Amino acid sequence: MYRPVLPLVCAFLLLAATNVDAQPAPLLAARSWILIDATSGARLAAYDASIRLEPASLTKLMTAYVVFTALNESRINLGDVVAVSPAAFAVPGKLGARMYLEPGRVVSVDQLLRGMLTVSASDAAIALAEHSAGSTDNFVARMNAEVRRLGMSNTHFANPTGHSDPQNYSSAEDLALLARRLLTDFPQHAPLFAQREFAYNNVSQANRNRLLWTDSQVDGMKTGQLSAAGWSVVATTARAQGQGERSFQRRLVAVVLGAQSDSARTQETLRLINHGYAAFDTVQLYRRGDVLAQSEIWKGSRSVVPVGVDRDVYVTMAADELRTLGANPLKLLIERPDPLIAPLQEGETIGRMMISASGRPVADVPVVALERVDSGGLWRRAYDAIVLWWRNRSG
Repeated sequence: MYRPVLPLVCAFLLLAATNVDAQPAPLLAARSWILIDATSGARLAAYDASIRLEPASLTKLMTAYVVFTALNESRINLGDVVAVSPAAFAVPGKLGARMYLEPGRVVSVDQLLRGMLTVSASDAAIALAEHSAGSTDNFVARMNAEVRRLGMSNTHFANPTGHSDPQNYSSAEDLALLARRLLTDFPQHAPLFAQREFAYNNVSQANRNRLLWTDSQVDGMKTGQLSAAGWSVVATTARAQGQGERSFQRRLVAVVLGAQSDSARTQETLRLINHGYAAFDTVQLYRRGDVLAQSEIWKGSRSVVPVGVDRDVYVTMAADELRTLGANPLKLLIERPDPLIAPLQEGETIGRMMISASGRPVADVPVVALERVDSGGLWRRAYDAIVLWWRNRSG
């Protein structure tokens, strides 16, 4: 059953809208790209975003995801000391990225992560894979298990480093998904992607992501380069949006694959990011815990339950479209079972809220019970069962 939500959102949206005119999406000098608003999840621009290409060292983003998972599950720790294996020492250096690990020398997991993510050290990636999974083969199996779990439908990994292999491929779309999940699932490790320099074994190296110096609001994430694949990058950036209590950090993720040079990779990615901030706005509709309605509930210890959202809800729209919302307000519908039957747990999903503008869907979010409702007593359950039976019979 569909039930409309009170139209209180529209007034706030008009206050939040800007005067920036929408702009056409840029045409980049690259093989594939995508731009998403990571705050709302909206796709803002894309070109051949699902084609399979070699990700090169962007592979190390999944290596990081698997290592972060092992850290979260306490299977390894940042302070663990790792003895550098001959395999890690001998990893091919044709990607031009190493920590210059020495066989037999111990190094911490924290140092290895910084080396891998700051200077794209392939020897660090192998050492991390061996330490967290026992072998690189086991680690690659875990990488591909995460690929399936995250729904990366055009991705498969053959190694933790990104060295060229026909079975090592991904897409701009999948890499954007992975970048967003890295930031969402492991926010405590996000600063690693913004580190500009790293020193180890008397060698100081700079991060290859030139965007960290070009735009102060870029805070990650990773570059990659292979002669056949070109120059690629996954870039993340955050800028303040909104005012007062409704202010938030609006985050974009840009993926550009197959540019012709380092400088082209940097400039084309900046064009894409600037387009996202200029042509679109993101507004916050609800905060986690906001009540959407007081819904009737049957056979419970009480007769109504507050329903709402268990996450902040954001909507991204073209900037000029936001200015027209007075004439064409957003439409919000809640779809949920009717009747709603106890018991319900706090946070239990009971439906969906669909938000549309001019007939076009712009958001679809879960609706949850904001409070627990236990089953009612025998008399309450029996009485409600009779009422519901009569209502259905008369219906």
